[in-house]
Amino acid sequence: MLTIHTDSRGHALAVRGDSIADAGSLEELLAAHPHARVREWPGILTPGLVNPHGTELLEEAYHPDPREAGELGTEPLTGDAYAALALDDVRRGASARRGAQRMLAHGTVAVACEPLRDRAVLDAVRRTGLDIVDRRERPGGTPSLDPYASGPPVRFLPVPVRGSAARFAVFDVPDEAELARRGSGTCVATVVSGRLVYRRR
Repeated sequence: MLTIHTDSRGHALAVRGDSIADAGSLEELLAAHPHARVREWPGILTPGLVNPHGTELLEEAYHPDPREAGELGTEPLTGDAYAALALDDVRRGASARRGAQRMLAHGTVAVACEPLRDRAVLDAVRRTGLDIVDRRERPGGTPSLDPYASGPPVRFLPVPVRGSAARFAVFDVPDEAELARRGSGTCVATVVSGRLVYRRR
């Protein structure tokens, strides 16, 4: 089934399967695809974000389970705190899965990483649908689930066009300037390979 995703500005993407079937204004797409299902979102449609700190956040950090919040808190644990946990494969994989899900909740659809060495982490990331982009060196800035909090530049995937992979996000802000000011915690929806993988309740 064809689904048209549209934002408050009338920008729209038509998705069929895992790819973009059409792009343009809502008016244009409704005329071209009158029987499509329509999802209306508050805010703005954008290409999905690329988090530059994939290695640091997925392979070198522990994302506590909500049941561990009383003991470990809710923020990713790194450095000595991470090393002290002495994680096994099961906990490393579960942490990476939670970390990837939390990235999706920030409009991230791809992570820039050095080659991931930990099989449990790599498998968990692949299952979420996040794309892995190779990087040659460690980026500057502070690793954060919100790429806007990591420091510039913030990187998006290319603008979705007809035939490209359906990977995009929606942020509940009026424009890109407000997105930069408020950050990606304003995400209301993330689509990866045509699937709605995150929706804010």
